[in-house]
Amino acid sequence: MNVSRIAFVGGIAASTVLILAGTASAHVSVQPQGEAAKGGYATVNFKVPNERDDASTAKVEVNFPTDHPLASVMPQAVPGWDIEVTKSKLAKPLEMHGQKINEAVSKVTWTAKGDKDERGIRPGDFQQFPLSIGQLPEDADQLVFKAIQTYDNKEVVRWIEEQKDGAAEPESPAPVLKLTAATADEHSAAAGATAKAADKQTTAASDESSSDTTARVLGIVGIVIGAAGVVFGVLSGRRRTA
Repeated sequence: MNVSRIAFVGGIAASTVLILAGTASAHVSVQPQGEAAKGGYATVNFKVPNERDDASTAKVEVNFPTDHPLASVMPQAVPGWDIEVTKSKLAKPLEMHGQKINEAVSKVTWTAKGDKDERGIRPGDFQQFPLSIGQLPEDADQLVFKAIQTYDNKEVVRWIEEQKDGAAEPESPAPVLKLTAATADEHSAAAGATAKAADKQTTAASDESSSDTTARVLGIVGIVIGAAGVVFGVLSGRRRTA
């Protein structure tokens, strides 16, 4: 009898833990496809679950960190959603591939479109929103993105609380992207990409210069031939007159 009671209580406790774990993990999160290496580029997915039984998620806003701005942010099209990328001027310009960048993406907004009953993230569902981002910082271990989730009943949930060291997970945690150490191959790839771009610019300049030189030579030859034709015509006319 005691054994049965213990098993029964244990089952309830285990179920409670699973329920609480499911509740705690049901928040907006971000994960890379593969790795997000420092100094490189990555494709990431923002996963947005619907936590309501009587409303659909109609809008998702992801705010980008200002302490480590990202100059390159490209969203992938998501069926049923309009995408708006907002850029802001930087107080301190970034340098990327030898060029100065004066503005960076500050926010990406996805807005559901279509009929109200069919649009957005419905109860019991989740949606992933992919982005290609870079260049990732080399002096940070993570990036914190603050997200705002809006339901079609006008309820707004702000996933903006940052995790404190040694503290329990906040009630509405902000999505955090963990960065991994860059490998030698990744550094070589980045350097190769920069060198390739420089080579293309040099080749283009060389080709342009060669084209200009060729055009000039052909122009001069044409002028000489034209002048010779005029002289020949004049001499021929004189001979006939004589």
